Amino acid sequence: MPLALLALAIGAFGIGTTEFVIMGLLPEVASDYGVSIPTAGYLVTGYALGVMFGAPLMTVLGTRISRKRMLMLLMGLFIAGNLLSALAPAFSVMLTGRIIASLAHGAFFGIGSVVAADLVAPDKKAGAIAMMFTGLTVANVVGVPLGTLVGQSVGWRVTFGIVAALGVIGLAGIARLVPDMPKAEGVRLRHELAAFKNVQVLLAMAMTVLGFGGVFAAITYIAPMMTQVAGFADGSVTWLLVLFGLGMVGGNLVGGRFADRALMPMLYVSLGALAVVLALFTVTAHDKLLSAITVALIGALGFATVPPLQKRVLDQAHGAPTLASAVNIGAFNLGNALSAWLGGLVIAAGLGYTAPNWVGAALATGALVLALVSAALERRADGPSTVVTRSARAEQRAAVHQ
Repeated sequence: MPLALLALAIGAFGIGTTEFVIMGLLPEVASDYGVSIPTAGYLVTGYALGVMFGAPLMTVLGTRISRKRMLMLLMGLFIAGNLLSALAPAFSVMLTGRIIASLAHGAFFGIGSVVAADLVAPDKKAGAIAMMFTGLTVANVVGVPLGTLVGQSVGWRVTFGIVAALGVIGLAGIARLVPDMPKAEGVRLRHELAAFKNVQVLLAMAMTVLGFGGVFAAITYIAPMMTQVAGFADGSVTWLLVLFGLGMVGGNLVGGRFADRALMPMLYVSLGALAVVLALFTVTAHDKLLSAITVALIGALGFATVPPLQKRVLDQAHGAPTLASAVNIGAFNLGNALSAWLGGLVIAAGLGYTAPNWVGAALATGALVLALVSAALERRADGPSTVVTRSARAEQRAAVHQ
């Protein structure tokens, strides 16, 4: 794999750290600014909304410049947002910093996926995308726990200062290692928008929303589920999230490897197994060992879908994939928000802390159904051309034989 992928992974590591580390530092931030925990929660909501709306916006704004330069500008935006958060004198200023940083998130992963895929041979594209996303998954294993520890020990502002420094390293790596690949000739914004007329692109994005939504339906409420159902101590939630992160790292790499060989079968297996494991979590959540194993499996199976889904979008939006790739990153966050809301509804309805697992299983099953529909439509569309191609090959072989 090219060294340029390392630079992209470092940027992804910083972005993943800043996205999730705030969840462990909300009490400290709320105390410093004199606001309630629910109010401090706007720092999470604001970031998620910034990713959803920022992905297409920043990608559109960057259509006239090279992808490398846009990646560098996005890392600059990320650095500025985290520095503003670290130095913010008021809560509203910190919220602004979080939103500024979030605007870089979706476009970075969207454009970065296209760049990563272009750096390697066609049969290694999903693996290259997975390598970039490894930075995001490792952030959940290393960056978030360490960032939370630093924030709780010496102050949350130091954590965001360190994250900004990670952004500087990522920026330098992109400037030094990522080649300045020319944009495709004749590709304009209208071509990028035309990709959304392709039903296969829309189906892939819907799979992203439902599939990853299934993961976060369970993980959003992991703390009360593990402490009040499984019987873990409050302090155990941190290492359970590390297990989840380790599962994400493994699943991401496996998903990337096998998606290059058989993309749709990889989606069938990962989405089907994810639905089954989420359903079983309603039972295994009552046992400490089984629940810990299940948390790791959810991380692995959930992130095994990421490289194939991202590559699916790139393949179907061929010729002008940048905007569709970025919007698909926003779709992950839409799935997170949707599943968290649905999970909250079933808990509020008195169905218990394991009820979101059923929601997750239903969402993952929906994603599997869409994958089957997508493949069926593709076979129907490709049927006649496939027959013609096979006939032509047979004629060529016959001519050679003669």
